Amino acid sequence: MTDSAARILIVDDDPEITSALARGLRLHGYDPVTVNRVDAALARISEETLTAAIVDVMIGNDSGIDLVRALRAAGQTLPVVMLSALSEVDDRARGLEAGADDYIVKPFSFDELVARLKVQERRADSARPRPAQLDAEARRLTLGPHEAQLTERECALLRLLIDHANETLSRGAIFDALWAGDGSSSENVVDVYLGYLRKKIGAEQEFGFEIKTIRNKGFVIDGLVPTLV
Repeated sequence: MTDSAARILIVDDDPEITSALARGLRLHGYDPVTVNRVDAALARISEETLTAAIVDVMIGNDSGIDLVRALRAAGQTLPVVMLSALSEVDDRARGLEAGADDYIVKPFSFDELVARLKVQERRADSARPRPAQLDAEARRLTLGPHEAQLTERECALLRLLIDHANETLSRGAIFDALWAGDGSSSENVVDVYLGYLRKKIGAEQEFGFEIKTIRNKGFVIDGLVPTLV
């Protein structure tokens, strides 16, 4: 199993079904995680990065539907495929109304289950916010319909902030990196170009980030850090 394998949570109290699901998912390249209680499922979902969950309607004395309802009430968007031996329309409707993304009735084809998981993966991926892209050669910042053409110095400033995305860069550090060698006499030039850059970036929702001032410390990218292309 590779580190990049999609991790799927299986929530079911039947050890035979859990074992069969885990074995089948491994054969399809997934990394299954199994739990047999609702409280254990809630803990794993809050602690780990998961791709999706397969949840049985009945989990011992607990309800998988109540689990899904609790997840959605907490704002959790993890894709959930529900399993049940019940085939009545109202049972499926209750699961979907609780917030499940799909519902599959036992017995089922494993290929069908995997196909449905892949549909949920694609939906989740398409809904995931994307970072802006900075083409350093063309000095162009883009995200969807939004585009900003930068000057050479503005691009260098943004590139510096991207390269140090996990740090707060002081005014002096920025000045030393970009202006110390060209005879500029004042660190105020940093504020001038930050103003230019912020004006072109506009509101945070346009490119998914803003340049934030941390008082008495410096400047940092806040939001999704742009990728370099």
